[in-house]
Amino acid sequence: MNVRLFQRSPMWKPYPLLGLAAMTFSASEQAVASQPLLDISDATVVVAGEQSDAEKIAATVLAEEVARRTGITWPVVSEPSASPEKMIRLALVGDGGGAEALAPESFRLSVAADGGSVVVDIAGADRRGLLYGVGSLLSRMHWSPGSVRVPTALNVTASPAYPLRGIQLRYEPLNNTYDAWDEAQYDRYIRELVLSASINAVENMPWFEFNKRAPGPDPEMWHMKVPPAEMNVAMSRMCERYGIDYWIYSAVKFDLNDSTQRTAALDENEAAFRDCPVVSNVFVPGGDPGHNHPRLLMPYLEELAERLTWHHPDAGIWVSFQKFNREKADYAFEYLREHEPTWLRGAVIAPWGPTMQEFRERLPEQYLLRYFPDMTHNVRCQHPVPWWDPALHLTLGREAPNPRPVEFAAIHNRFTRHTEGFIAYSEGLNDNINAVIWGGRGWDPGADVRDILVAYSRLFFGADVAERAADGILALEQNWRGPLALNGGVEATLALWRRLDEESPHLRDDWRWQLCLLRAKYDAFVRRRVIREERLEAQAMLLLAEAPTRGADVVMDDARAILEQADEGRSEPELRSAIESLCDDLWETMGMQTSVERHHALGPERGAILDFLDLPLNNRWWLEDEFQEIRAMNSAEEKLARLDVLRTWEDPGPGSFYDDVGNVAKSPHVLRGESPVTDPALERTPNPFFMWWEDGRSRARHSWLSDVHWPLGIAYRNLDTDAKYVLRMTGRGEI
Repeated sequence: MNVRLFQRSPMWKPYPLLGLAAMTFSASEQAVASQPLLDISDATVVVAGEQSDAEKIAATVLAEEVARRTGITWPVVSEPSASPEKMIRLALVGDGGGAEALAPESFRLSVAADGGSVVVDIAGADRRGLLYGVGSLLSRMHWSPGSVRVPTALNVTASPAYPLRGIQLRYEPLNNTYDAWDEAQYDRYIRELVLSASINAVENMPWFEFNKRAPGPDPEMWHMKVPPAEMNVAMSRMCERYGIDYWIYSAVKFDLNDSTQRTAALDENEAAFRDCPVVSNVFVPGGDPGHNHPRLLMPYLEELAERLTWHHPDAGIWVSFQKFNREKADYAFEYLREHEPTWLRGAVIAPWGPTMQEFRERLPEQYLLRYFPDMTHNVRCQHPVPWWDPALHLTLGREAPNPRPVEFAAIHNRFTRHTEGFIAYSEGLNDNINAVIWGGRGWDPGADVRDILVAYSRLFFGADVAERAADGILALEQNWRGPLALNGGVEATLALWRRLDEESPHLRDDWRWQLCLLRAKYDAFVRRRVIREERLEAQAMLLLAEAPTRGADVVMDDARAILEQADEGRSEPELRSAIESLCDDLWETMGMQTSVERHHALGPERGAILDFLDLPLNNRWWLEDEFQEIRAMNSAEEKLARLDVLRTWEDPGPGSFYDDVGNVAKSPHVLRGESPVTDPALERTPNPFFMWWEDGRSRARHSWLSDVHWPLGIAYRNLDTDAKYVLRMTGRGEI
């Protein structure tokens, strides 16, 4: 059966200032990739006319990126009297009308061949458009050491759908990577986000409380090579160089009734505004962090706006209503409706605040609206992994490398359609692929997810492995679907990445490659462990049935010995060693902090996946504590009764059923609802919530660490109509 749903007339209108632009391609990504290739290894980069700064930057970036990948040095020249036989021409076109005009940020990329001559034309509407055109060419090149080839019939004209496409790259200790970077690493990453994701905004957080301090022994300053105040200015200059917006994220963490702290905060913000060559906008969250009532926050923002526009007249103030209760939200919306402050440019939709629908209904239409998606966290967050296996939560945790291309493509289209665009929340390199998906869909909401990944892989890994690497990234997302022990695709994903790695030893120093390998190996490591440790727990529970004949203490000794087999030989030594090496490599090259002790991560929840390699994946710790309590009981009858409770906890007996409602691997009767593709907001799909107790090392029974506030339902079918059943439910809180 085929189903087609046609929209004959628009069911919604984009925000008036959005203006979705057209995007046309000569052929699909697959069709372009299959075209004959032209060798341009000996090309010259030609910049027309007087070489504006925009053209110089674009030409320099193109030549440097080709040299980085191939070792070829392309000369960059002004337009010569005699054209080189093979050349890449860069030119600004602008939007002055006529056939050559382009909308802001747009570009035109074409290839023409005549005999032995080849001309690649990149025309950009502005500095951004030229750089996006350069990125488009780089992502379509077939490159290798000493060789560059391009598809024969390349002809692309493209414009962005959303005018705001940004990433937050805060230079402060909370994240798991960025605070270890120097200026060169920041510049490289921002450049690569422009080329691979077409971002046009970077948001930083001036870390005011440490601006006056030099890096030193303080653990919170452990990684910083550059004082925050200097890095703020440096990042602003980087954005100026690439022609993108520089945003400042300025939280109000103190009580605004304190006039001394209020004045100091205004002064500190103004110092940042004064020192930075570019400040495009300032975003102040209403909460998370912060707790001020909007009656105090709005006047503060008005004064902040005044100081901002002294130094950057075109900059604007944005605010979110995060963690506003109903009274605060109503006050804020009424304030905007009544006062219509001209100093406010827009509102930000962020977690723990009013919904998109409420903002669209109540926000006065003169204010812009921006989405603030969390693309970096897996649990306890705005967009959690749907029905994540608890074994992955226990080990990979909140900030693991987390490519979720299909999910975030759907989430992007669900939440940005009524906004100006987005600046995504990031905590480090773990979410790099998600950033590219957000950027790709921000440029074209209809872009094929696999095409985005193929272009990404061709840009950074090369055409020889691009298709398979894209499929490998998609496979990593599938590793996290459903019960881990039943997901045989995890081993297939590992085999694919191992084969790619064997064929591509030259990529082993590439941090993007290392992240993919790390996830493939870590997922397989955890799967093998959970299969083994669940089996050991089952064997131990069978032993407890012998307690009435052999004695409680004896069977507990034997059961504990079985559970301790998980320690023998440190399971999966080859995978463990590879995981440790990859984590150390990521620390050495990019400052990624995957261990508190080894790499000085700020805390166990901040991406310290290396510290949880040996965390028990069964109830071993809880059982050991139970055994200790049972040994202290006064009578044999008490001991036997408690051991029988432990033995039958998950096995009530023949014809009976057990569901650990928040555990996707142990809840066969729970109704799960829709997939994240059809319900990306999880509005109709209750999702487990994972507790974070004792820094992730709780000895509680694992079923107590995950829950669903209330499932859609639990269905027990084909019951024995002649039998009597007893239903027992346990939970806490609302349940």
